[in-house]
Amino acid sequence: MGGVINIVTRKMHDNGVNTNIHMGYGSYNTLESEFTSRIRKGRFSSVVSGSYNRTDGHRNNMEFEQYGGYAKLGYEMTGNWNLRGDINITHFNASYPGPITAPLLDGDQRITRGVTSFAIENNYEQTSGGLSFFYNWGKHWINDGYTPSKEKKPQDGRFNSRDNMMGVSLYQSMQFFKGNRITAGIDWFRYRGKAWNEYVSGEHIGTTSDLVNKHENGLAGYVDLRQNIGTWLTFNAGLRADHHSRVGLEWVPQAGLAFHLPHTIEMKASASKGFRYPILREMYMFPPQNPDLQPESMWNYELAFSQQLLNGRFTYGVNLFYIDGKNLIETLPNPNGSGMLNQNSGEIENSGIELQAAWRISQYWSVDGNYSYLHMKNPVLAAPKHKLYTGVNFNYRHWDISTGIQYISGLYTQTDPIKTEEFVLWNIRASYQACRWLNIWARGENLLAQKYEINAGYPMPRATVMAGINISF
Repeated sequence: MGGVINIVTRKMHDNGVNTNIHMGYGSYNTLESEFTSRIRKGRFSSVVSGSYNRTDGHRNNMEFEQYGGYAKLGYEMTGNWNLRGDINITHFNASYPGPITAPLLDGDQRITRGVTSFAIENNYEQTSGGLSFFYNWGKHWINDGYTPSKEKKPQDGRFNSRDNMMGVSLYQSMQFFKGNRITAGIDWFRYRGKAWNEYVSGEHIGTTSDLVNKHENGLAGYVDLRQNIGTWLTFNAGLRADHHSRVGLEWVPQAGLAFHLPHTIEMKASASKGFRYPILREMYMFPPQNPDLQPESMWNYELAFSQQLLNGRFTYGVNLFYIDGKNLIETLPNPNGSGMLNQNSGEIENSGIELQAAWRISQYWSVDGNYSYLHMKNPVLAAPKHKLYTGVNFNYRHWDISTGIQYISGLYTQTDPIKTEEFVLWNIRASYQACRWLNIWARGENLLAQKYEINAGYPMPRATVMAGINISF
């Protein structure tokens, strides 16, 4: 729940005011609440939102509290040009309990983060694009905590950091002839971070010690091409040149084919490269920072087949994939100490298959399911070998109910030494539209009360329930 969330807001098309209130309460004294107001008058539109969430957590010393606000303003200058700007700020207080083998006390965090953006966009029949600016920032206060013993006592220092990132993005998409679309753009960013320890006890009380004060920047240009050939083939390709002040230049290509065949059959083939630099926060700022991180990179190859039957009421698909990558950044238990540490995964070579199907049985009933098998040359933390899901959905008049069972096997909770998990999760959601403005909802998760872990030493909660209301007027 922590951090700035990318909020996707519904756009009002008619003049008026729309207000929504969401509230829920459940297990472990968990509360979630949000207020949202949308206004549209002529060419002007706005969204204002505020939220408060809290929980005691399912372990001792795992309390969490978050509150935040969001605002967005938009103005349609003409039928083809519009302006928009938004700001999102959130603050949370959290306690980190540590692994069950070495529980922590005083593992407290107070973090504030925000992001704001501004954009001018155009949209014509043959071309569309925009120029956008963003700026995000954060302020962090962290007590690493301690495991009570004769040798370990409360920490003398408190970690503090401030960081910010700003950037500009310019892109334009053009259609030169029927079935063609070319998009070209440029991205620029600058990242700056500063961290220090503040001593509140011990021999250095009242002093500070600097940890890091760095900045870096990046510049990228890209072009994407999409071309329809007749009605049966779509070709797309793209290339991105990404230059980073610390790492240098990286080329990131991708390409794909989509075949639109008779009998509503779709076949796709794609190959793409993924690449990401570790940012200053992951390397130098607050725990679990690691200054030795290397950039992530991977190649992904995929073949996909899908078909619709029974006038679209039944769909099924098969995906085959192969991933060749290295240095994926994961947050794992520190192999040389306590707590967690950002670490590179080394080389990964994964391949597998995904199957999915969905059937709309009637106006009221539908079922869906999926299965995936993942072969890993080198184990990847939190990645399951087998994952099976089946669900049932019922919708009748004012009722909307869905339930599903998920089976997980061969999930790596630890890679050295290897430790895996196997478990079954049963979840259910239900809602009742009591009247035009009131919706009553409830959900239950892990209703079989399975005991399992995603990361070794950090048990997940047993059965949890939550219920609440949505008010709209």
